[in-house]
Amino acid sequence: MTDVRDWPKEPIAVTDDKFEDTIQKYPLVVVDCWASWCAPCNMIAPIVEDLAREYQGKIVFGKLNTDENRETTRKFNIMSIPTLLIFKIGKLVDQSVGALPREILEPEITKHL
Repeated sequence: MTDVRDWPKEPIAVTDDKFEDTIQKYPLVVVDCWASWCAPCNMIAPIVEDLAREYQGKIVFGKLNTDENRETTRKFNIMSIPTLLIFKIGKLVDQSVGALPREILEPEITKHL
């Protein structure tokens, strides 16, 4: 496993090709499924960036562009964005749909620590 000091402090780009590797590499991964044209996605992006910095070494955040990564989008049946997929030890354990405020989103994620 990667040394926690080497964990990213900002959301990392996740693609169809590296999706499995990413969710297997870290014990807790939150994947933000988004698209550039999606206003609610753009609303939660700063929240995701802040959480990535604050929880570096505990949670890794990734961003999956649903327009460019159709295979993963289909695999997880993502019908609405933003959708946050929460993986613990490589397994999907939770998901959140919609542009939720930080005070709701953060506890939904951190309960998996």
